[in-house]
Amino acid sequence: MDSQKIRDLEITAARVRILGLDAINSAASGHVGGAFSIADILTVLYFNTMKNLDPADRKSTRLN
Repeated sequence: MDSQKIRDLEITAARVRILGLDAINSAASGHVGGAFSIADILTVLYFNTMKNLDPADRKSTRLN
């Protein structure tokens, strides 16, 4: 993975954290620890590792 792709994933993970914080704030309940600690892992899996994402096809959401 090149340095630009890594940087893009870091930015995406930061946005995921912001969205998680916003959701917890809106709910006025919850803990940020879990959402913040898993953000990097989920970002890499979803935006880099999982291929052929098509919500209409249940078999398309797989790890390659």
